[in-house]
Amino acid sequence: MKLPNHNPTQLTAWKELEAHFSAIQDQTILNLFETEKDRLNQLAFTWEDFYVDLSKNRLTQKTIQLLIKLAKEAELPSAIASYFSGEAINETENRAVLHTALRAQGNTAIKVDGEDITPEIKRAKEKMYGFAKEVLSGQWKGYTGKSIDSIVNIGIGGSDLGPAMVTEALEYYGNHLTPYFVSNVEGDHHKEILKKIDPETTLFLVISKTFTTQETLSNANSIREWFLSSAPESAISQHFVAISTNLEKIDAFGIAPENVFPMNDWVGGRFSLWSSVGLSICLAIGPDHFENLLRGAGAMDQHFRDSPTEKNIPTLLALISIWYNNFWQAESEAIIPYTQYLRNLPAYLQQGIMESNGKGVDRNGNAINYQTGTLIWGASGTNAQHAFFQLIHQGTKLIPTDFIGFKESLHETGDHQAKLLSNFIAQTEALMCGKSEATVQKELEEKGLSKEQILQLAPFKVFTGNRPTNTLLIKKLTPYNLGALIAIYEHKIFVQGILWNIFSYDQWGVELGKQLSSAILEEVKNKAITAHDPSTNHLIKNCFNEGQK
Repeated sequence: MKLPNHNPTQLTAWKELEAHFSAIQDQTILNLFETEKDRLNQLAFTWEDFYVDLSKNRLTQKTIQLLIKLAKEAELPSAIASYFSGEAINETENRAVLHTALRAQGNTAIKVDGEDITPEIKRAKEKMYGFAKEVLSGQWKGYTGKSIDSIVNIGIGGSDLGPAMVTEALEYYGNHLTPYFVSNVEGDHHKEILKKIDPETTLFLVISKTFTTQETLSNANSIREWFLSSAPESAISQHFVAISTNLEKIDAFGIAPENVFPMNDWVGGRFSLWSSVGLSICLAIGPDHFENLLRGAGAMDQHFRDSPTEKNIPTLLALISIWYNNFWQAESEAIIPYTQYLRNLPAYLQQGIMESNGKGVDRNGNAINYQTGTLIWGASGTNAQHAFFQLIHQGTKLIPTDFIGFKESLHETGDHQAKLLSNFIAQTEALMCGKSEATVQKELEEKGLSKEQILQLAPFKVFTGNRPTNTLLIKKLTPYNLGALIAIYEHKIFVQGILWNIFSYDQWGVELGKQLSSAILEEVKNKAITAHDPSTNHLIKNCFNEGQK
């Protein structure tokens, strides 16, 4: 086995955490601030431009000590060493997991199957940066001699979510290129994009490792057909590039070999924005900003690899998440970035977290009898406050929530940033402190309500509080800081997977639907519908107006 292999529920620390949970579950966070005088000093950390406050959680310093003990018993340090050294920790696919190598600091050799991959990474970056500079300078021309002003990223999953989220998040640092993203196999999706672009000035990036992904190739072929309705076939080489490994299919599509950028087996799709898959990011913000994105992630990699557990931001976030998921039985976590630039960060992290750790079989192949994975959801603040915060504040569910904010705005915005940050701070305070019945009654008395009215209305206005939050306050939204933020969550995924004793880097759960979809499509084309269950047969008839043979 490349990774340690422990059923967490059988570890001493797990059993101690169960007893500890029973002992402290009725304590309030506010009370813990009273009994633990140095609580803030112990549970809040500064790292570069980041201030991370974990003190508003339903845990004690002993909880943290036991969680750290759990990590040690699960052999997390040795797992981290395997992660960074290029061992094939994605064992079910016999692959290394080395997205970290793409942003590694320094020139240390990183080996996969005995071969140093750092020269390959350097060559790929140089090619990507050189290409981006050609396009941005206007040196790269379209088939009519016009410069490029739009780029269309054609991919799905990690080939779409990461580039789309980061490009949107770093819009402030953008240039004259307008980025678009086509992912869904739904024809209406790409048709709406085509209405906005000019074939003479648009560059298309087709991202598919095998160049066989149904959604990506369906969109790419339809867009190719649209493009050729106004351009000669020879023009494809000036308007289409591929990020793929299937040179034969790329050639058949008409993409020139020099317009092909590599993909690597040791980079999973949902962690691939740091690679050539991030070409749309590199084009949209320029190579210098893209390099800073990598540097920020690399700096967080170093923090994660080298910092002691009690000061290790990704590890502590992962341990706290396990505390709520496995001991408090909290099924979901909300992620609320207080900037509209990061409005799609929750959707991006949904794939990273839920595709990675949504597993029901452990590393021995045995069914798991404890909870793994968490449901991830969220939206940007303050929009979220006017949507689902009612549930977080007064609902019956415990929903640990990450608040991500930035001290400085990117534009001069008058008092908008002060208002935004006031909401950012107030929500974590409100979730922790709540509002007592006595306070509610006093407020209603001051409004002149009768005693009868007060008694009737008060229960609806009480907030129980004691709702946990993590606060990540960052100086400013820069490419560097965004890279570090994303890397925090990537390493959180890794730590959770190690402690849950699962393989985080395969995704067999997405395959079955693809297989059945292909089978149904073939049956419909051949007008030979085979026997499915009654519901599926009826849906096929309704969707395609097909009877059964």
